[in-house]
Amino acid sequence: MQEFHKIRRLPPYVFEEVNRLKAAARANGADIIDLGMGNPDLPTPQAICDKLVETVSKPRTNRYSASKGIPGLRRAQAGYYARRFDVKLNPDTEVVATLGSKEGFANMAQAITAPGDVVLTPNPSYPIHAFGFLMAGGSTRSIPAEPGEEFFRALERAVVHSVPKPIAMVLCYPSNPGAHIADLDFYKDVVAFAKKHDIWVLSDLAYSEIYFGDTPPPSVLQVEGAKDVAVEFTSMSKTYSMPGWRMGFAVGNERLIAALARVKSYLDYGAFTPIQVAATAALNGGDECIAEVRDIYRKRRDALVDSFARAGWEIPSPEASMFAWAPIPKQLAHLGSLEFSKQLLEEASVAVAPGIGFGEHGDGHVRIALVENEQRIRQAARSVKKFLDRHHNVVPMSAAR
Repeated sequence: MQEFHKIRRLPPYVFEEVNRLKAAARANGADIIDLGMGNPDLPTPQAICDKLVETVSKPRTNRYSASKGIPGLRRAQAGYYARRFDVKLNPDTEVVATLGSKEGFANMAQAITAPGDVVLTPNPSYPIHAFGFLMAGGSTRSIPAEPGEEFFRALERAVVHSVPKPIAMVLCYPSNPGAHIADLDFYKDVVAFAKKHDIWVLSDLAYSEIYFGDTPPPSVLQVEGAKDVAVEFTSMSKTYSMPGWRMGFAVGNERLIAALARVKSYLDYGAFTPIQVAATAALNGGDECIAEVRDIYRKRRDALVDSFARAGWEIPSPEASMFAWAPIPKQLAHLGSLEFSKQLLEEASVAVAPGIGFGEHGDGHVRIALVENEQRIRQAARSVKKFLDRHHNVVPMSAAR
């Protein structure tokens, strides 16, 4: 039987190959140090859990909730943007609560994409940035993931050569998987370009609070007039260690927010009300727990970069996000990211995410997530050293001829 149309448009899920090997190894008793999936391991702060427990026992909280988010939660998110970015949002028309930023992106794609529409997406990038639009019937054109002059040259080429003209561009800073960061001047140029060419800007700011320098990552909405063309997606998964709670937001342009809210109204009743109440308490509760989470990731970042360098694997130190974007060691670069990841798992019991899963331009790298404690990261480095020592003198067949 022929495969369904939308399923045919999706490539094989390359992470699944590593996941199968990981499950098989664990079934055989292996101690896998899993640095592959970006699944935060830190506990949700107790005050947030307490608010959930308090609310779930109250009458009527088990009923259907509000698809766009309860009013108090939307007000809390507007308050967060006012404190953090000095951006004023109308919680009634410019804020929608989503079931994580991933669902928000996917349903925004459903809301704004007509068959054949072109959307500019970073490569490499988080898969939903491209596949959300492919599943909605659109097509994508790759642009660089790293901000800079080549980024804008690619935008210019896309406007000239894409038929039809692109309807939107996706941004992600701090980026997943590359951990690139952008400054406000970059966003100003993006907004000016978008207005000139009548293109929507969809910004993924899921890692806004996981940064390691003195300057917090900005929001595109800080640019004057950005709300004319831009919507931004955020998530509580990393900031508050709430990944399984599935709580995120889309904020910004009223027309885009209204379109997303309308699509969602046909698809869901929003998150469970006690989760929304607990998320409200988190957003209104101050930034102390955010600073603690940031400090933990900074220490893990330093442990990773230092211990892997001692093992013979030089990894650029990320300035933000919970990931390191690691070039495959030179002696094994010929393997490509998927085969390298499989061998690293089988021989060193260390799982990483193959870069090819984030787009063809990611194949020379793997993504390493900071989701194990410092001791486990250093344990992984010792295993990596033994793995690399065994392959130290490996010469690819093409080079040996």
